[in-house]
Amino acid sequence: MTLEPASDVARCPQCGWTEIARREPLFVVTGASGSGKSAVFAPLALALPECAVFDADWLIDPLSRTHPVDWQAFRDAWLSVAHGVAQARRSTVLLGTFMPEQLEQLPARRWMGPIHFAVLDCTDESRTARLQARPPWREHAIDEHLAFAAHLRRTIEVVIDTTTGTPQQVADQIAAWVRLTTGGGACGEFGKRRY
Repeated sequence: MTLEPASDVARCPQCGWTEIARREPLFVVTGASGSGKSAVFAPLALALPECAVFDADWLIDPLSRTHPVDWQAFRDAWLSVAHGVAQARRSTVLLGTFMPEQLEQLPARRWMGPIHFAVLDCTDESRTARLQARPPWREHAIDEHLAFAAHLRRTIEVVIDTTTGTPQQVADQIAAWVRLTTGGGACGEFGKRRY
């Protein structure tokens, strides 16, 4: 039996049987390597107790132990996790290197509410210094990460600058964006500018 979403229920197209299947917003905080996604996770989880906050990289190690990661399945798994979280009437905030077009055609997308994107960004000089400071076993590929950062700046409207702010300050800015987007309070105006 394949269920189909219909408003906030899942419906069997053959017999009409339904069950609750809430769809809440998903907030994706993306960014090129060195932007601060991992550093902001812990303070963000505390700053947004009303949401479920995840670092998408948590699934990479388990999925890559026996075979190469299927990136489409990896992304679809996170949408399924967010849909599960939505059943408790909570939104998910996902820190990970995702692009809008990577999520729109996934099978689990139909079970999601709106997906909102923000990009963590910093100056090229700061990113280069952060990447160079990583241990030798970490992949550096500085030129590739700088190019990807430039692409994200051009394509994602909400940009949160991490060049000088502490992880707590950045977490507070992300929390303000989430609450503003969901109508949780007037926390300032986001979009087409850096924070």
